Amino acid sequence: MTIDRSAPLPALAGSRRMLEWSLVAAVIVVLGTVFFRQVQELQAQAEFSAVQSTLGALRTTLVITHLQRSIPGGTGALAASSVNPFDLLQRPPANYLGEMNSTQAREAAPGNWVFDPECVCVGYLPLHLRWIESQNGELLAWFRVTREPGSMLIAAQQRYVWQGKVLE
Repeated sequence: MTIDRSAPLPALAGSRRMLEWSLVAAVIVVLGTVFFRQVQELQAQAEFSAVQSTLGALRTTLVITHLQRSIPGGTGALAASSVNPFDLLQRPPANYLGEMNSTQAREAAPGNWVFDPECVCVGYLPLHLRWIESQNGELLAWFRVTREPGSMLIAAQQRYVWQGKVLE
C-alpha cells in the first residue's frame, strides 16, 4: 500500500505544527526576558563600579592636593568651604554637569555628577532610580566634602544601598 503524498495534510498535523511554533515562540520570549534582566543587572553593576571609581578619584585628588599644599613651598591648606573636588581633577568626568544647587540637581539628566557649593556636596543621580535605596528616599546620592584633622574627606550623607551593596 502506498501513501499519497499529494493529499492535503489532515487537520491534526496542522494543529500540531501550530503547537510546535507556539512552544518555540514561548521559549524565545522566556529567554529574551531572562537575557534582558541579566543585561539590566550587569548595567547596574557597571554603573556602581563607575560611581565607586569616580569617588575614589575625587578622594585621591583631595589627598594629593593636601599633601602638595602641606610641603614647604606649597600653596597652603585647602579650605573645605571652597573646594570643588572636580576642579582639582586633571580632567573631570564626561558626565559631570558642573555646580548646581540640590533643586537643579534633581532636575538634571540621570547618570550625571554635580557639585552643590551651598552644602559642599558631590551628588550623583543614578540612571535607574530603582537600583539605589536610601534611608529617606532621596533620589540623588550625596557625598559631603568635609575637613578632618590632616586632610579632607568625601563621605556619604546617609547610607546608600545599590543592589545590596553599600555605596561609600
